[in-house]
Amino acid sequence: MATRHGGQRVESPSIRSKRTPHDPPLRDPTLYALTDHFRERLRQPGRYVSLSTVSDAIEYGQLRWNRTEGWRFALVRNGVRFLVVVGDTETTSPVVVTAWTEIDDWDEAMAADRWTVDDVHTIRLRAALSEESDCRIPSRIRPRIVERPFEMGEHRLTTAAGDGHVECCDCRGRFRSKRQLLTTACRRG
Repeated sequence: MATRHGGQRVESPSIRSKRTPHDPPLRDPTLYALTDHFRERLRQPGRYVSLSTVSDAIEYGQLRWNRTEGWRFALVRNGVRFLVVVGDTETTSPVVVTAWTEIDDWDEAMAADRWTVDDVHTIRLRAALSEESDCRIPSRIRPRIVERPFEMGEHRLTTAAGDGHVECCDCRGRFRSKRQLLTTACRRG
């Protein structure tokens, strides 16, 4: 059983010593620290992840084991799936490693008051770039309309309907893959 010490929940030594990386993580969001990687992404435009949604995902979300990244929590709200990756779950210092969004139900997301059309297109575009990061994906970029810049790598990106690329608002670079984005420095104009 976990006990409270100074406002933090701490596992008893007997429970802690029995936990392995394969044991389901604890569902108490107050136990999780935030990695620097996650903190950086929390501030990025176009991520749509907040501390509140991360806490809700840990407490109420669907739990999945992923061989390459460890444990994931998933929570769906207003047609959007929030994914939260956690690590070090067998220790007394579990962490939130990263988090992102994906479209779960396009029609529900488009109809939700919570999201603008730009938000929904941005979420779908970010997911497409990340799913096939090494490949050029002009056919998956073309239907997207993203007028409000979102960040990926060093770039602030937008795209227009029919364009097979995203364009950096600062350096005017045009990119068709995430790898291209992440390996090209932004030369702000």
